[in-house]
Amino acid sequence: MVVAALGLMLLPAGCGSAPARAGGPAAARPRAHSPSPTASPSPSVQAKLVESTTPPRGGDGPSGSLRTTGTSAVALTFDDGPSPVWTPKVLALLKHYHLHATFCLIGEQVKEYPKLVARIAADGHTLCNHSWDHDEYMSQRSTKYIRSELTRTTAAIRHAVPGATVRYYRQPGGNWSKRIVRISRTLGMAPLDWSVDPSDWQRPPARSIIANVKSHTGRGSIVLMHDGGGDRSHTCAALRTLLPYLSRRYDLIRL
Repeated sequence: MVVAALGLMLLPAGCGSAPARAGGPAAARPRAHSPSPTASPSPSVQAKLVESTTPPRGGDGPSGSLRTTGTSAVALTFDDGPSPVWTPKVLALLKHYHLHATFCLIGEQVKEYPKLVARIAADGHTLCNHSWDHDEYMSQRSTKYIRSELTRTTAAIRHAVPGATVRYYRQPGGNWSKRIVRISRTLGMAPLDWSVDPSDWQRPPARSIIANVKSHTGRGSIVLMHDGGGDRSHTCAALRTLLPYLSRRYDLIRL
């Protein structure tokens, strides 16, 4: 009992139980649903680290993007960071449960908070390009513009983490086109989509995020959540239940 209590004390402030009320403005993003009661977290759960050594093949998502891991393992991904408020809390939770994930980074945020990017990498997580400024209408832009968005972001990541490998690109809003997929591959990045989206960007109650992820996650799922782009207190609260729950049922990989 003493050990469990100490484990819970180590969890970051602000990532405890969800606030009583949800709501507030949300930055636009797509896909998901569902509610149900939360389970009690198990801080003692330790997951086996499994790492994908090459980008998954298949192109089973929109315009040939990748929607599954290509294995029975599940991948957790976090978008729109780094955030000086929420990224450290998500990192602390992942470390507490001995888990790794993939962080899809916005170039402007990388430029603003390079030390956070370095911390993400130092903790053993995968760095993913998520465009320079989260342009959800990139499919309507010129090829030159698209390449600039992607190359500027990768350059910023490598400035923060010299020699960093950036093997994935995630299109904001999941608004893919065959041209974006082709350009990302040409630049050496696999186009990374997702198969589970609890719409945490809309700030639903933690119980809704938990229920959605539990009901939709299966073998090979890529789970989309957010550590940036707004108030992620509900996401943090949900992670306290979801991380031990998922790690008991699946191998959780960093892509």
